[in-house]
Amino acid sequence: MKILIIEDDLSLGELLRYGLENEDFEVTLCHDGTGGLKTAMENLHDMILLDRMLPGISGEEVLKRMRTEGINTPVIFITALGEAAEKIDGLDLGADDYLAKPFDMGELMARIRSVMRRTLEKTVSFPLRFGDISFWEKESKLVYGDQTFVLSKKEAELLSFFFRNPEQVLTRRQIIEKVWGPFTEIEDGNLDNYIYLLRKKLKALKTSVRIATIHRQGYCLTANKQ
Repeated sequence: MKILIIEDDLSLGELLRYGLENEDFEVTLCHDGTGGLKTAMENLHDMILLDRMLPGISGEEVLKRMRTEGINTPVIFITALGEAAEKIDGLDLGADDYLAKPFDMGELMARIRSVMRRTLEKTVSFPLRFGDISFWEKESKLVYGDQTFVLSKKEAELLSFFFRNPEQVLTRRQIIEKVWGPFTEIEDGNLDNYIYLLRKKLKALKTSVRIATIHRQGYCLTANKQ
């Protein structure tokens, strides 16, 4: 399980990293809001521990931008602001839990387990359907009849965006910002490579669904009429 810590207190950040790594978590540590937001937008972590008061961009703003961009990674606010009104405000912004400093590692671990249980309960697996195929987001599975392809993480994120916006022209900018994040720099051909891989799988399944190139506009998930 991967955890992102965004905490400007260097000693606390290292203490948390040490404690979580001892519990077999994979930890990434950022010390300011700007770097933390960029890393969070990559959508590579299973949970984020977010300090509320950060240099650069505040923790509230980091969380607000994440949720606006559809990044639903569970977030636990870790902050010195422990008043009830502050907790309510943080939860209303989209945090999944709120832990006031000081705290011990045992309480943090209990909060992490609780949030992950709730997250798993919410992610009941139902497929997205379009045309004659189904896509299971949780398992990254593309299914046509009795045939199945298991996609890579980035292939799955890209196909999920198409499935949630079928028959709509999606520009290259829209796709890159959604799948890779608005602050991520990628080579121009990277998107084309993933489109090629998805097209190859769709062709192998012999489905009527295809990803069409719309000249000078972008791409569109569509289905041939039977």
